[in-house]
Amino acid sequence: MLDISAYKGAKVLVTGHTGFKGSWLCEMLLMAGAEVYGYALRPPTRPSLFSQLSLARRLKSHEIGDVRDASRLEETIKRIKPDFIFHLAAQPLVRESYSSPKDTFDVNVTGTVNLLESVRKVFLSDDSRVLKKCSCSVVCVTTDKCYENNNSGHPFVETDSLGGSDPYSASKGACEIVISSYRRSFFSHKGSNVRVASARAGNVIGGGDWAKDRIVPDAMRAFLSKKSLVVRNKMSTRPWQHVLEPLIGYLTLGMLLQNDSRCASAFNFGPNSRSVRTVFDLVEGLRSRFSDVDVLFASEKNALYEAKLLTLNSTKAFEILGWKPRWSFKKTVQATADWYKSVAEGVSARVVTDAQINDYLK
Repeated sequence: MLDISAYKGAKVLVTGHTGFKGSWLCEMLLMAGAEVYGYALRPPTRPSLFSQLSLARRLKSHEIGDVRDASRLEETIKRIKPDFIFHLAAQPLVRESYSSPKDTFDVNVTGTVNLLESVRKVFLSDDSRVLKKCSCSVVCVTTDKCYENNNSGHPFVETDSLGGSDPYSASKGACEIVISSYRRSFFSHKGSNVRVASARAGNVIGGGDWAKDRIVPDAMRAFLSKKSLVVRNKMSTRPWQHVLEPLIGYLTLGMLLQNDSRCASAFNFGPNSRSVRTVFDLVEGLRSRFSDVDVLFASEKNALYEAKLLTLNSTKAFEILGWKPRWSFKKTVQATADWYKSVAEGVSARVVTDAQINDYLK
């Protein structure tokens, strides 16, 4: 497994650093000794893990910006000249994509175009010999929902068809096509100083997620306030994994990207088959860490479409990157519930987060 200290002293730009996954990633990079720069909208929730970890004052720079603002994004990259970019900025919610489809496509697709176009202009420009000497590894994070899913239960591999019925999934399929196009058109020639990869993971859980319409935050809000939790689609299966699993995958991919051309491609980061469980299994596992809480399982009338079956094949990540999931479904659920319980009882979110990172890296 990657020794995260390999990032010590590296300049790392994280887009979407104020979000759930972005905050965990920034914390890991800070623990590794990296110079971490952030570019994102303001934290999307209250509370937010970003604020709970006091990341605004701990990063090298914390810039509030929109990935749809192409000129500002380009200026940021030109100023920092990062060694690594992890592009996490996105509209991440399936249900939100139904109410705001245009914004979803603008952020997820056009935002990715702006990021890669900025990298092209900064690092491949003929106007500056200094910038041409710099190198950059770019990991664009998409989702397991980028695949055209017919609910067959077939574990998706990286060469499967892209697509999606809902606007969110469709935007991420389109995002993957954009990434592939830029990689092959501009960053794949021999001796290129820029390498670009995409990372596909989804249904990550862990402490500090406060988003609406996600099962874990909804459950934690209900359980901590001793209110009933109403759950939809209890038999839908998902490849549940702790947020640390794919983040180690992203960091491993980024570190190996510059020296191994095989890494300039798409990678799945999914849990082992025993962690592909139903929503019911997840909720029951979370509830077991609490007492005196009720769960009501209900079906929605006129429910928005969401895929029922979704699994990933991560063989490629294992064979090329040496990455594989470490935590079981039980350990993942336990760590997630314990994070919220500990913070609710007054333990510092940073103390709990750092302890879980160290536990994972042991």
